[in-house]
Order: sequence, then C-alpha cells, then structure tokens
Amino acid sequence: MDELWYKDAIFYAVDVESFQDGNGDGTGDFQGLTSRLDYLSDLGVNCLWLLPFYTTPNRDNGYDVKDYYSIDARLGSLQDFSDFVAAARERKIRILIDLIVHHTSDEHPWFQAGSTDPTSKFHAFYVWREERPAKEEAENVFPGEENSVWSYEKRAGAFYHHQFYSFEPDLNVANPEVQKEILSLIEFWLSFGIDGFRVDAATHLLDGKGRPGTRLRRPAAFLKSLRKAVTKKSKATILLAEADVTPDKVGFYYGKGDRINMLFNFLLDNYMFLALAREDAAPITGFLEKPAPPERCQWTNFLRNLDELDLERLSEEEREDVFERFAPEENMRIFNRGIRRRMAPMLDGNRSYMEMVYSLLFTMPGSPLLVYGDEIGMGDDLEQPGRTSVRNPMQWNSCTGGGFSDAPPGKLFRRLITSGPFSIKKVNVEAQLHEENSFLNWMKRLIMIRKNSSEIGWGQPQVVQSDQPHVLVHSYDWEGNVLVFAHNLSAKPCQFSISSRKFHPRQFVDIFCDKDYAPTTEHTTQVALEGYGYRWFRVNELKTKQ
Repeated sequence: MDELWYKDAIFYAVDVESFQDGNGDGTGDFQGLTSRLDYLSDLGVNCLWLLPFYTTPNRDNGYDVKDYYSIDARLGSLQDFSDFVAAARERKIRILIDLIVHHTSDEHPWFQAGSTDPTSKFHAFYVWREERPAKEEAENVFPGEENSVWSYEKRAGAFYHHQFYSFEPDLNVANPEVQKEILSLIEFWLSFGIDGFRVDAATHLLDGKGRPGTRLRRPAAFLKSLRKAVTKKSKATILLAEADVTPDKVGFYYGKGDRINMLFNFLLDNYMFLALAREDAAPITGFLEKPAPPERCQWTNFLRNLDELDLERLSEEEREDVFERFAPEENMRIFNRGIRRRMAPMLDGNRSYMEMVYSLLFTMPGSPLLVYGDEIGMGDDLEQPGRTSVRNPMQWNSCTGGGFSDAPPGKLFRRLITSGPFSIKKVNVEAQLHEENSFLNWMKRLIMIRKNSSEIGWGQPQVVQSDQPHVLVHSYDWEGNVLVFAHNLSAKPCQFSISSRKFHPRQFVDIFCDKDYAPTTEHTTQVALEGYGYRWFRVNELKTKQ
C-alpha cells in the first residue's frame, strides 16, 4: 500500500461510544464499531480517526486520560481493539488514533505520584510553582469555564499548570523522561497495526508554560523524533496534527516533509464559513492562492470536527457575521469563538445547500474529513452541555433505540434525538439506504467521484476569475488532466463568465452536478448554476492559450 495513501484518502471521525452498542449496555463499543465496518466500507471511507478510547474518568469526552495503555472498560478490551483493527484491515480501512500527550487526567498515576511525593521523578512530569500566580496569567483555553491556567494541589503544596481544564494537568514535554514515555506508548499502539496518530493540541504541546525548563529547546527535532518513531515499522504510518495556527506558522509543522504529514485545515475552515455567511467567494480564493504544503504533506479539510466550530482565525466583525448566519442564538455558541452545532441544522436541513457545501469541501486542496452522521444529515442536541451537543448516538433506524442500542432508552449513555426535523424517525441510515435519491446515497456518489479525481489530492489549485462574486471557480491541472469546479454560494440562480488563458467553457464536460444542465457547446460563453448549485467539469482538449 502506497506510503502516500493519505494524499487521496477520505477520512471519517468516529466517537466509539456514540457509534454502535455491541453488548446492549447502552454505550457504543469496539464490538459494535466492528459490526459496522461493512457499512463504512460501502460508504467509501479509507481511514477512520478514532476519538479517545483510553481509560478515563470521562470528564472531557475521554481527553482526560488515566491510563495510556488500556481501553476504557465501557468500550471494550485490548482484544476487542485488536480484533477491530484486523477487521478494518481486511476491508482496506486504515485507523488513526489520538495521541493525547499535552496533558493527562489528574487521576493518572503519574500525577498522583508526583503530587504525593515532590521528590518523585513523576513530580517533574508536570509543571509546578509554589507562589500564587498573578490574575493576569489567567489565559485558559476555555474562557467562562476555567478562569486560570494554574490550580492548587494541596498534597504537593504547589500550583500546577493546565492549559485546558483544571482536572487535566499539563505534562512537561521538555522533560526527557516524559519524551521517553511518549515514544513508549507510540510503540505500544503501533504493535496493533494502526496507521498513525492524530496529535492532539499540537500547538500547545510545543509551547512553554512560563516556567524554567518547560520549553522545548529544539521543537523541530521533537517533531522529527515523533515522525521517526511512527515510521519505525512502516513509512506509511502518519501523523495528523491539530495545529490551529496563523498562516506564517504552518510551515514549521510540515518542515520539509519530514515532520508532520498532515494538518487539520483550520484556516480554510474559517474562510469557508465566512464565505458562506457573506455569500462571497473571496475568503476562499484568498486561501487557494497561498503556497501549498510540501509535496509529501497534505491538508485535512473539514467543516465540523467533534469539538466546537472554532472561528478564532476570523476578526471580531467576521466572526459576528458567521454567528449571525449560522448560530443566531447564544446557546448555539461556545467559548466566545465557536459554534456547537452540527452541519445539517446550521444549514437548516436545506438539501441543496447541504449538497453544495459538501461538494465545496470535497473540491478543496487536500483530503476531506467527515464526522460520523454527516452522511445522513444528523442533527444536534443543544440541551446537552458544551461540546457534547454534537456527540449524539448514531441514528441507524427509526426503532426505539435508533438501531444504536437494544438497551432501554433510560440506559443509553446519551439520549437519542426523538423529535423535530432531525429525529430518528426522519433521519436514519436504514431509510436512506432504501431511497435512491437520499442524502446518504448522494454522499456515496460524492465520495466515489472524489476517489476518481486524484487531481484534487495531488494537483495545485488555481483560482479561475469569475464575473460573479458569489460564485467560486477553481481548477486543478495534474499530469495533463484538468478539472474545473464551480459553486454558487448564493440561493439565487445565476449565469457566470470566466476568464482563463488555459481553457474555455466549450471544453467543459459535466462529471458531477446538482442537476442535469444543458451541455456546454462551442457557442457557450456563460455557464449556468442553480441556487446553491455546483458543477464539476473535466476539460477536454486542453489548450495553452485561448
């Protein structure tokens, strides 16, 4: 299998506890997930990104890890995990798991030992100070939920640093002993045959904590050491990093293709939502004109991950425009910077709008990521606290347990959506599988055609000038093959003209679109698009000049 497989992959994010209950206790597990691999294979995904599944007190959706070397008992056992990986490999589905080494749970044995005995080596695994921190140092990632990055630990008689929740003390990654532990747990999980790691909180992982000895002296060398560790057995094993940084800092994580293989594309995500909110293609064209990652690296593009939709890269005015369009109510927002809704409700369940937006995602330079349930247009539960609003159980059918579990409703780890336009009665896999024109079957076609359009994963995007500001037109030229994409960000039908020295609309052949449009001819100068319309063209008889 090619070591650059990720350049063309379709990624799918799975929260194990939310996907399928295999033993009837009301919580999703690895046995349940394994039973649904045929569905995922049929959908067309190449790689599953598994959200945290380690032993945890589960106060932060599993990101508060208590033991890196075991599976949360609710989700199964190491044998269940091993069986799952083997079954996925049989179906040629790759597996990424979370590498959560920025912090641990405060119940982790390292923190317990370090708190109890300041002379223990584990005390130095974390970041401490004896003096009370000044109020101005309170710059936590979760404003409104945490008012400081320091909390007092009575047993240690000192304050410990936590960039996130107070029950998630930060590891001192600059400590060589901590680095050894990280390499050890990487080796452990690679032994199961996984295909890589998603590096959680990569930006904060490399930051110092304002104390002596907490900043990595050679952060680039540290990233290279992680890359060397994951490729020890196979060069096809990758690192996908969560690094929400400004454009000028992106290159550091890629290096010369010898550090991180893939980065979540937070920049493009911000620009896409601004473009959608304003019905103006300019924010996206601005990104497409930026330098591409190194040849052996790739973006992972997404609309929503399973945290909040973070709009941190936008100005306050731009963010307000997105809020007004997609999160008009305060309860839909979180941390003063994000949205805690799923895509289908944000787009009002409008099928045309949903198709256009996902088509847009799949034509962006990089590899697309779907969140479980995106393919059927699942909704959210805003009555759930914080980020859990988007982690509702997968809706497989319209039965009492939604096909997710045989347990009584009161035993489910989280309730199902049973009323409204996104209820299990109206949105579920079973019904859509049997409906030829369902959103699920449309998504299958989108995935199939994207997998046959390698120009997107390998080529460089070029903005094609259009005379309509709400229409985005861009192209890829790879190995002599040219694809052109047009998306109408507005609900109003339109016709647009393009200006290109490389091709003319008369050369366009539709390969995927929202309706059957009249074919372009030698007399075509303007191209038609319905409201929220999209068209994928292959260009015949490429010419260098027109």
